[in-house]
Amino acid sequence: MIKANIFRDYDVRAVVPEELDSKGAFRLGQVLASLFKPKTVAVGRDMRLTGNEIAGNLTNGLLDQGVNVVDLGLISTDMAYFAAGKMGYDLALAVSASHNPSQYNGFKLVKKGAIAVSGDSGIYDIRDLALSDKKFASAKKPGKLTQKDLSMEFVRHCLSFVHLDKIKPFKVVVDAGNAMAGYMIPKFAMFLPIQVIPMYFTLDGSFPNHIPNPLLPDATKEIKKRVIKEKAGLGIAFDGDGDRMYLIDEKGNLVSGTVTTAMLAENILKKHKGETILYNAVTGRVVPETVEKNKGKAIRVRVGHTLIKEAMRKHRAYFAGEHSGHYYFRDNYFADSAFVAMLLALEVISQKNKALSQIVAEFNKYPSIEETNFEVKDKMKVMKAIEKHLQPKAQSIDWLDGVSIWFSDHWINIRPSNTQPLLRLNIEADNPKILEQKKKGIIKLIKSLGGKPAEE
Repeated sequence: MIKANIFRDYDVRAVVPEELDSKGAFRLGQVLASLFKPKTVAVGRDMRLTGNEIAGNLTNGLLDQGVNVVDLGLISTDMAYFAAGKMGYDLALAVSASHNPSQYNGFKLVKKGAIAVSGDSGIYDIRDLALSDKKFASAKKPGKLTQKDLSMEFVRHCLSFVHLDKIKPFKVVVDAGNAMAGYMIPKFAMFLPIQVIPMYFTLDGSFPNHIPNPLLPDATKEIKKRVIKEKAGLGIAFDGDGDRMYLIDEKGNLVSGTVTTAMLAENILKKHKGETILYNAVTGRVVPETVEKNKGKAIRVRVGHTLIKEAMRKHRAYFAGEHSGHYYFRDNYFADSAFVAMLLALEVISQKNKALSQIVAEFNKYPSIEETNFEVKDKMKVMKAIEKHLQPKAQSIDWLDGVSIWFSDHWINIRPSNTQPLLRLNIEADNPKILEQKKKGIIKLIKSLGGKPAEE
């Protein structure tokens, strides 16, 4: 069983076994061997209930075609990037469905050097070959399977980004959501002066407490209360595969990806003068303002981890941040790592010698809405209609990623989902009154064009 819809621009994500089963995973292993001709592939997995099944059968498909496989065991997704970057494996797979509910699984794929495989560079070729009638003859000599634990090597790599002696002994609440941060954070804590208060560190792919997606309000309500109860300096919430992190200040408030990007950018530019920093099309204005204030070069790019990694290489950017909690680093093979971001955040808070809420207040200048989805029949038609309606009063309009419409006191971005009939709305304004007014107006306009709010 391999359904066509499981192949997406940035990864493969399926309901198991309805959309991808064991035999399908085996065939995908054969397909990867045929398309990429690798000699050695690293395969790791997260704690999902079907992790052994999917990773094992992908591995067997590769071995069947004569490809050597290094079994990395349990990994966070950014460890797969490390494997391809540091170790130079021809391919590295992180078997995971990120923050999706427990019935999902899939994988992210990178080539040697941690170069992401996307819809433009191979994922749809994988789909087409997997769904074809092609039969794969087994290799005369099967590949060799070995095991390797990269975890401590990866921890040391991440720690190299900060001055450990500058990090203060904070009390930190960490919510791992029964996912991969629960496996990795104790390994980092051995080297850090912080006191970790663990929440849901036991690995359990059924996610008995909450779905590990910090963007869902239900996923962070407990850690917000716990930070206050413990009188902690901060909280950190991770997603399922441990490649995204969100900060919680000491008052129990979630810190946006925009503010975290600005915080990290300021710190980085103080240490690395004049560097280029990327931010995506729906990240707030405080990021380019902070970069330029600190004599860096800010470049706005499209949303999406493969697109950002390509732009990082093109511009030799030192750092990139996304509103979604992904943070990318040139010295991390141009890949994202939530753990590097976590360490840098601890360093920033330590050096500023202020409460996290006070630091956030320095950057939290522009109120914004949470990204809001609308179901539409014709995404481009609706975006064009919105552009036409708002153009007379707009200062500027661009189509970098969907349509962004800029005014003197606010901006609006409406971009299409790559995989669903959805438009995603983001608005940022100079003050809450303007934000509320513009939000009502644009939602009314989208509804008049046939859009309806998507069910979460």
